[in-house]
Amino acid sequence: MDAKSILDEIGRDHATWIVGSDLAAIDPWIEVAPDGLPEVCRVLRDWPALRMNMLHCVTGVDYFEPDEKKAAKVDWQPRVELIYHLSSLVHKHRIVLKVRLPRWKGGVEGALPEVPSVAGIWSTAAWHEREVFDLMGVRFTGHPDPRRILCPEDWQGHPLRKDYQPPSEYHGIRVK
Repeated sequence: MDAKSILDEIGRDHATWIVGSDLAAIDPWIEVAPDGLPEVCRVLRDWPALRMNMLHCVTGVDYFEPDEKKAAKVDWQPRVELIYHLSSLVHKHRIVLKVRLPRWKGGVEGALPEVPSVAGIWSTAAWHEREVFDLMGVRFTGHPDPRRILCPEDWQGHPLRKDYQPPSEYHGIRVK
């Protein structure tokens, strides 16, 4: 099944959750509204024609330009994008889902954006979502074990955010 057919299958009953797509990309993708993510993922996994039974990864991308001069020239708004790579081992097709989130929940700096967890749909998401939370600062609501996975629990900030400032000291040990 090609990407257009996958989009058509989802769109039949769930078009309100589809925000955009690029089916001509090297990795064809469908953008999903954050609130619709679990429902679209269930459709992708459960519908017999789709059977996306493998979640390869969940990746976070920080669209932010910290340099004010460069920021004035970009043609996009700062945001965090989540990218889900999915495959059907049964039908041998694949698709990428994207979810756009504000960098900060409610525009309040430091308030982490939130999206529903898909760990109940693909168990491997539990690990990937913890990594995205830890490094990118995205909360996955409904996650079964929402704690850091790579950084210590008391670590401040999220190291893959473009405005991250590493500490000069951690527990009395000079870092820089």
